[in-house]
This record gives sequence, structure tokens and C-alpha cells, in this order.
Amino acid sequence: MTHDIGIILNGVTGRMGTNQHLERSLCSIIKDGGIHLECGQRIMPRIILTGRNEEKLRNLAEKHGQATIGEPFPYTTDIEGALNGKHGEYGVFFDASSTLHRGTFIEMAAAAGKAIYCEKPTSVDSTEALRLAQLVERSGLKNGVVQDKLWLPGFLKVRSLRDSGFFGKILSVRGEFGYWVFTGLEGEPPAQRPSWNYRVEEGGGIMIDMFCHWHYLINELFGPIRRLVAHGNTDIPQRSDENGMPFECTADDSAYAIFVLQDGTVCQFNSSWCVRVRRDDLLCLEINGTKGSAVSGLRDVHLQAAGSTPKPVWNPDVAQPIEFFQGWDKMPEESSYENAFKVQWQDFLRHVVLDEPWRYSLREGAQGVQLAELGMKSWQESRWMEVPEL
Repeated sequence: MTHDIGIILNGVTGRMGTNQHLERSLCSIIKDGGIHLECGQRIMPRIILTGRNEEKLRNLAEKHGQATIGEPFPYTTDIEGALNGKHGEYGVFFDASSTLHRGTFIEMAAAAGKAIYCEKPTSVDSTEALRLAQLVERSGLKNGVVQDKLWLPGFLKVRSLRDSGFFGKILSVRGEFGYWVFTGLEGEPPAQRPSWNYRVEEGGGIMIDMFCHWHYLINELFGPIRRLVAHGNTDIPQRSDENGMPFECTADDSAYAIFVLQDGTVCQFNSSWCVRVRRDDLLCLEINGTKGSAVSGLRDVHLQAAGSTPKPVWNPDVAQPIEFFQGWDKMPEESSYENAFKVQWQDFLRHVVLDEPWRYSLREGAQGVQLAELGMKSWQESRWMEVPEL
């Protein structure tokens, strides 16, 4: 038996929507023959692309449809028509449009009675994010927000180490994220990120972007956050947009935070689009515990147990005799890993079709927005902020 599930993909003409959600998730699931269930049945996605730019939609529908099902995917700029059955019956609405448009689309999808899945952040304001979550909850609709990093191989391994007791008592976590994003100004390569990221009036800013990630990553791996202090900055004041026109940056492009968890564990996270990388990966977590430490990138994890910890002596007058990188063992691969976005798509569709347990809701997404909002307030007021129940 095949469970056919229609999915409206809105706003997938952007880099993330095209690469991660369309190509590497849903197209990949369709090419796999659907999501194969333990009972011998399967869930098969059937998709329609929606958005504002008809030419971009047509090109995506042609390219990925031909490669996936042998013909173009259906597409339309009539989002309301797609929601109301004008272009076929679709039970799930997914949104990857810009953050400032998210609320309108969620309201439309809720009114149409669709299960709702969307990118984060769900808003730039926690009151609005909570309102959207409550709206969908009152409608009794299944809902979810993308929290992809939980399924990355490196952090799955960290979870395994934590559960095995490898760390002992976790004392501290340090997160380093970022890379150099070119300005696109004359004499420089084109920027790797869209220009709206650097305009606060368009929902941009690294704090609203990355603190939503840090919320679910810290909460799931290490525990709930009790309080925080944060500082942000606009390091590069001018960049060039997609048309080659210079503009003034109004959003933060670097952010620094200390999160204190309910059990006292201290997590420090640095986020910047203005750093050059000299570390193992674009995002690295260093977890230090009484029995051992680990450094995790997106895929690989290196370990140092208490028994392998060197005993350095401070003496800046001589060359360092210890090769610190040599005292770490790479954690072996125990299994193959799917694309993190694809895994969460599979879990969400199983939740929709089979009513399997699911916790990554719009309310969870609102908590990430709350953390970013508190980070902004901490920066503006130069003080610690308590993190209340949302």
C-alpha cells in the first residue's frame, strides 16, 4: 500500500529551499521509492512548487521534475489556489520564503487546514512566533519547524557519547561558527549569502539566524538554557547586493554569547560572517567533561579521555614540547548518515501520515526566536537576561 502525500513547497527558489529541501530531501525520497515503512507500506511525496517568480519556478520544476519523475513538477504563482485545491489536493504546506512573509503564509495554510512545516526562524519577534504556534495548535493541525543540525553526523555522535557517559559531568561547551562572507564590492568575489541577511528591516542579522539553531542544539544535547548574556556587532558596514549595487548594512554580522544552563553548565558560542576559518569545520563544538572531552565538526568527532590528557607546564620561554593535536582520537563511523534535512522530512511525513511522535513544533521554533530576541535585548541593554517559560 502507498500513502500518497501532496506537498506544497513554497519559496523554494532560494538556495536553501532548492538545495536542501527540494533536491536533497524530497527529490531524493521520491527517487528512493518513497519512505519505506516497517509494515511493507510506503509514503510517497507528490509535490507542487509555489512562489512569486514564475520563471524561476518553471526552471526548477523542469530541471528537478525531469530528473526525479521524468516530467516537470507542477508549479504555480497562485499560492492561495494551491492551498484551496485549485491545482490538486495537497495536505502539507511547507514554507521556505523570507522570514517576514512567514506569518502570512502560515495563516493561509492554517485556514486551509493543512499540516504545516517551515524553515526557521518562524518570525523575528517571539510574540508573533508564539501567536502563530497557538493559531496552528488551536486548529488542531500537525506542525513542525526545521531543526536540521540535530541530525548531522557530528552531533549524533556527540549525543551517543553523552548517553554512554563518556564525558562524565559536562562542565563547559564552546561553539565556534562562521566563515568569511565576501562583500561583493568592486575588487572582491561575489557574496555567498543573500543581501537581505545584512538588512535588519528585511529580517536579517546573524543573531536572529543562528541563535535559533543554538537554542535547539544546546537544549537537545546539553539541557535547557536558564540565562544568557550576548553582544552583537556590524563589523562590515557596506556590502553589495545581487544587482551589484552597494548598500549600508543595518544588521549584525557577528554575535557572541554565554548561555548558562539550568544545571550550571556554561556554553559559549561565537557566530560571525567576518572570520577566516582555521579550525576543523565551519561549526565546531568543544565539549569538556570530568571524564573526557570531544571536539565535533559537522561530521567528524575527535576524543580525548581523561587517561590520555597531557600535563602541560606553562613556560613561554621555550618551544611548546607537546603536540596537542596528536592526543586526540577520531571517533569511528558506526553507520552511514543521510542528509539531515532529508531525515527530518522523513520523520515529519511519518508524523503526518502515521501520527508518530513529533516534538519539533512551531512552539519549539518560537522558543528559538525568544532566545534570539533575548540576545538582542542583552546586547542593547548590556546585561544578563533570564530565559522564562514561553
